[in-house]
Amino acid sequence: MPIVHDWLARRASLAPERTALIDALHGGRRISWREWNATAHQTALLLLDLGVNPGDRVSVLAHNGVETLDLLFACAKRGAVLQPLNWRLGVEELHGLLADVEPRAVFFGPEFRAQVDALRSRLPGVAHWIPLSDPLPGERAFASRDALTGVLPCVDVEPDSPWVLCSTGGSTGLPKSAVLTHGSLTANAANTVVSWGLTQDDVALLNAPLFHTGGLNVFTLPLVYVGGASVVCRAFDVEQVFDLLDSGTVSAVFGVPTMFIEMQRHPRFDAVDFSRLKLLISGGAPCPAPVFERFFARDIPFRTGYGLTEAGPNNFFLPAHAVRSHAGFVGVPLFHVEARIDGEQQPGDVGELLLRGPHLAAGYWRRPEETARAFSDGWLHTGDLASRDAQGFFRIEGRRKDLIISGGENIHPAEVESVLAAHPDVAEVAVIGVPDPKWGETPLALVVPRPGTAPTLASLLGFCEGRLARYKLPRTLRLLTALPRTPAGKVDRRALALSHDEA
Repeated sequence: MPIVHDWLARRASLAPERTALIDALHGGRRISWREWNATAHQTALLLLDLGVNPGDRVSVLAHNGVETLDLLFACAKRGAVLQPLNWRLGVEELHGLLADVEPRAVFFGPEFRAQVDALRSRLPGVAHWIPLSDPLPGERAFASRDALTGVLPCVDVEPDSPWVLCSTGGSTGLPKSAVLTHGSLTANAANTVVSWGLTQDDVALLNAPLFHTGGLNVFTLPLVYVGGASVVCRAFDVEQVFDLLDSGTVSAVFGVPTMFIEMQRHPRFDAVDFSRLKLLISGGAPCPAPVFERFFARDIPFRTGYGLTEAGPNNFFLPAHAVRSHAGFVGVPLFHVEARIDGEQQPGDVGELLLRGPHLAAGYWRRPEETARAFSDGWLHTGDLASRDAQGFFRIEGRRKDLIISGGENIHPAEVESVLAAHPDVAEVAVIGVPDPKWGETPLALVVPRPGTAPTLASLLGFCEGRLARYKLPRTLRLLTALPRTPAGKVDRRALALSHDEA
């Protein structure tokens, strides 16, 4: 049975003059549902004029902007598939992704013209390269959509029809593209609205990159579904975040731990008004305990979420009554999400987290073997370790591949990192396992010190006394100027391991 795929047309008919977007890149311009639907319709007419048919792929290489959101919903209107490209990648990586997906058209921001020039001749199958602004002589301008009028051909879109090809955040090899369908994105939106309590009065801060599932799907699509609004920002800027909070504009903020750490380091943090916030959620990586404590000291309900490109990404929610008692837990599954822990016999057992529900991706684009391995018997095998307490609250313990086994004892790096991050001289920390002739592996702490400090292993171990079992304590310490990160912004543990081997 076909699914409702033209969300903007439906929103424009329900509440045409309500605000849908606030364009922070252009002075806070407010865009109504009627206006947004109209520009997305013209963008879909442009796709039609470019010969983009249902099922064809359309790629975009650009920083956050309303134009990328127009393309997202134009693809929905046309039955096409959007591939938002990670602009942090190099030319070779971009070439691999584009060659794999074979788009009919590539749209790009003018700041990426050099990359496009390097790719153009190597991808003869791409029929159109369209700059979002500043076209050169002879190029088709994105703004040419403004002159297009008419009715779009009707398309029937099924729940399993692809809508977005979203790259996973892996740190090895070419990223896989998860196939996010109209059904899975609708299910994530419904799950989020129902379980998180979003309404048409909510406004979210959209400063996470739109090539990442966090930018697309934590709040953005769920708010379109319920009729709320998003403030479209080019990127994370701490001053801009604080200004928007103080103005009372936003009620929902999603970020990764590094963003919240930067906010708390800023001299304005203690004066910023968080009182109007309804939801403040961290995701993408484990969040250190000191971040929670700093927010709680200001009576701010700060939660950590859990998701991945292949599932939602929204899967859990921590109810208000458990925010403080279960700091660091992700909570209970959302309304249409099933979760279980492989091998669990009793509360507290740690095992691989498995997820099931209509919010799951359809698999990986043109990767049948990897799809079969990850999506087995209807369950997504996440590769993440989790536990569940007697009250049914889930906690993410870390990646299965990151687990350190020392003398037969399991050590979860996230637990050690959370304790070390509270040390006053530690700005950032990562813990990895390194070979040891006696114990097999022991923890190595890689620390970025706060300015003007030089923490020692002895000071860190003294701080951990009574907070961690002795076998979990790092045996060695290295000070770094920065932690390497993957294109998705996560700590690149593989790069850390390789750099340690080389050292």
